[in-house]
Amino acid sequence: MRKRAKKIIRMFDDAVAAEQRYEFQYAKKYYQKIASIYPGSAEADIARDRIVDMDVLSNELRTYKRIDRNARKILTEIGIDIAASPLLMEMLMEADAIDMDSEQALFVPLREDYLEECIDRVSRDMPEDPGENAFGTGATPPFLLRPGRDYLRPASREEFTEIVETAANFSDSLGILSVPVATDKSISDFECAMLMDHHFQDLKMTCTRNMSDEETRFFSDRDDWLDGTSLITGMTFMPNMVAPFIRSAKTGNNLLLLDLTIAGSTGPASPEALLTQIHAQVLFMMVLAQTINPGVGCVHGGIPDVLGISGDLDYSDPGQPLINSAMARLNLWVTGMASAQSGGSTSIVNDIPAAVEESERSRDKLRMYGVHILRHAMGTLGNLNFFSLEKFIQDCQRERDARKMWLMTRHDFLIPLYLPEDKNVVSGIREIAEKGAPKHADHTLNNVGAFYRWHEKLADAERQKEYFPDLDESVSANNGVLARGSDEDSYTQLQDTFLKT
Repeated sequence: MRKRAKKIIRMFDDAVAAEQRYEFQYAKKYYQKIASIYPGSAEADIARDRIVDMDVLSNELRTYKRIDRNARKILTEIGIDIAASPLLMEMLMEADAIDMDSEQALFVPLREDYLEECIDRVSRDMPEDPGENAFGTGATPPFLLRPGRDYLRPASREEFTEIVETAANFSDSLGILSVPVATDKSISDFECAMLMDHHFQDLKMTCTRNMSDEETRFFSDRDDWLDGTSLITGMTFMPNMVAPFIRSAKTGNNLLLLDLTIAGSTGPASPEALLTQIHAQVLFMMVLAQTINPGVGCVHGGIPDVLGISGDLDYSDPGQPLINSAMARLNLWVTGMASAQSGGSTSIVNDIPAAVEESERSRDKLRMYGVHILRHAMGTLGNLNFFSLEKFIQDCQRERDARKMWLMTRHDFLIPLYLPEDKNVVSGIREIAEKGAPKHADHTLNNVGAFYRWHEKLADAERQKEYFPDLDESVSANNGVLARGSDEDSYTQLQDTFLKT
């Protein structure tokens, strides 16, 4: 009897190990053996459910591989609109990176072999990698929320110092300390970074855009620092970011390449197409970085965002953690690149207890599906416009308790995300590029409500399987989140939002 039990446990462990390697069909074979050889065992009951999930996860993996392929196709067949930047054009022309023979590109297409060469240069190792589900601060909210005071303004030197000192006390809960809040003229960006460097010994992120050349060079040999920068969005470049981007890459800073495209607003409305465009834009930034400084460290900062019913960015929307988990899986499962996502925040402003509760639910959902480095999770609220030290402390305390509970009750199963498939991604992105904005594209209208239907699919899965996360978290309409049981009304409301945006 004991030998039989050991065999079942060994086979079950082998199945779970295969899941962790994203070898889902191998895992399925182990589960099938358990269900066939030991049909009456407790393990067999779970194995029968996992057999079905392995096929779902295999399909999800194929979707991420398709996203990666299509993102590269976007760069070689459609291109990025950088023709108006002499600096960027000269750089790519000198590198012979542009496909001059392309007859179908709308913008500036890359040569496929050059694209692959640059992507191969991006290191998959990160010396100060905090590991999966590393939650932290970020977004540099412009306003510090002060208890009992109505005025809004950035943090002073004293207030910023207090925040950083407090963060040091929660280093066990923080995977990354990104600049937590904007500051007034009493302290410079570089001085903020020096305070962070003094008090927090783990991974940190700053933005060197407003720093001097000498100050920027401080971060060039530091594995514990990321230089957050951006350049490409909406299939084109940001003119004011060209010089800072080139300087950071030349200096040799580890670059966190950020793209915060919003579904239906600045990018496609379907989850798969949104991820594809963001991935393409981040890959293009990687190509530029490797062209400027071959081997420079790059972290994939694709941070997809969603609109609420009001037509504005909405961190209370249940789609926010889902789409960011999907972006994380693209990199964890397929590209192997270090990546940063967003989540754990809220649109709530003036109700700290409610904001803390909602942020915790978002973090728990992200933890269940799995992310890498997660920014914006601690202390932010009001759609990243505000930072609250009170909320930050409660967030960190809640995270300590949540991590303990997770360690006590966790399993190593990978939970299907049921990412909706879109067979018209490349043509949809081309249509959006041709028409100048998502709101003019048929592809956008055809995918209105995609995020809501995705959430409903996951809610159904949660009701059927005990190990799925609890997604029954309808929040009041005042916070812009769709409630269950109102699919038709919500769908109509979403259509109206997109048509008016």
